[in-house]
Amino acid sequence: MSETESLPVQYRDIERARERLENDRVVKRTPIERSTSLGDLVGADVYLKMEHLQWTGSFKTRGAYNKIRQDTDRGIDEFVAASAGNHAQGVALAATECGADSTVVMPENAPQTKIDATRDYGAAVELVGEDFQETMAYAQSLAEESSAEFVHAYDDCDIVAGQGTLGVEMYRDLPEMDTVVVPIGGGGLISGIATAIKHHDPEIRVVGVQAAGAETVHESLDKGVPVTLDDTNTIADGIATGGISELTLRTIEEHVDEVVTVSDGEIAEAILLLLERAKQVVEGAGAASVAAVLSDHLDVEGETVMPLLCGGNLDMTMLQTVLVHALTSRRQTLRLRVRIRDEPGEMARLSRLIADRDANIHDVRHVRAVDALDVGEAHLLFRIETKGAEHAAAVVDTIEDAGYAVDDVSARR
Repeated sequence: MSETESLPVQYRDIERARERLENDRVVKRTPIERSTSLGDLVGADVYLKMEHLQWTGSFKTRGAYNKIRQDTDRGIDEFVAASAGNHAQGVALAATECGADSTVVMPENAPQTKIDATRDYGAAVELVGEDFQETMAYAQSLAEESSAEFVHAYDDCDIVAGQGTLGVEMYRDLPEMDTVVVPIGGGGLISGIATAIKHHDPEIRVVGVQAAGAETVHESLDKGVPVTLDDTNTIADGIATGGISELTLRTIEEHVDEVVTVSDGEIAEAILLLLERAKQVVEGAGAASVAAVLSDHLDVEGETVMPLLCGGNLDMTMLQTVLVHALTSRRQTLRLRVRIRDEPGEMARLSRLIADRDANIHDVRHVRAVDALDVGEAHLLFRIETKGAEHAAAVVDTIEDAGYAVDDVSARR
């Protein structure tokens, strides 16, 4: 028996899952879209797989339905899951569609939009734990104390096989692709996709992407065992599982060619770029694949590449955070502290200098109670909208040329 044949999930399992998922109320075939804008930036032919347009906003329903459909056929009618959001919605929809009850345990800091959507799909929601590991432990104990079946987000062969149906779809969308780029949280998605892709064409490169604040795959591969983080810190909550499983580690070892890591800053920039260029609203986990393609960590020049947009459940509060971060990074939002004589007309004079440079003042604060200031001095704290780095530099130069001491505090906030 070959190493591939000894893996827990085989391509035939994915094919059986595809038969179960022939229910367009649960899973629909999502489109691909060529992005010339992204392609021009990286020198490649880029096709976005738009799985964020799935009914629940992510791929998770594929695996959840594949498992729950089989379990309900065996008489199980109650399910428990732990999730930061997308798996929660997948389990809720799948259980409701199969006529079963579901309880989903979510971290206390889960995005409100995902909590509301999970309840709307029919699940009872409990908020427990400050991180995913604590949430997971509580959910497992809840299942053990009842007759409910626990639905793991990634450490389950039926879940992996269900996610693999997306890989079949991606291959059939674009069989000539050279590279597919897939976000990694617990590894269930990339395990299923890689199994499907490598079955059809072993030469297609499968690249995984992790967020820096939740990275575990490299160390797990080095040690040969799954490594778990005590806590995670990333805006990509959908891939902040803090660990992979033995099942997914073995599959990644066999089928995944490369794993790269991206920062939250790179993910934020990818979210904004997808909004601007592709007109798509994608959450952090879903944008991680584009962040990898745009980064220096992955070379796709001259290739046909398919980044997977795996989730679109972006909380509006997080969107605001991402926009502020990205606009500050681009110098389109500028925060300046200007030292002035605390006299009438100074604010008006500075405002005119800024306006003459065609920059817009978003807000301004007048601060006197600072030890570093001399008597009769004050600071004006401006938040200014600019056209970018060159324009921002011109604004600062203009204020300095007028005799003011200016401190750019944008990066300190």
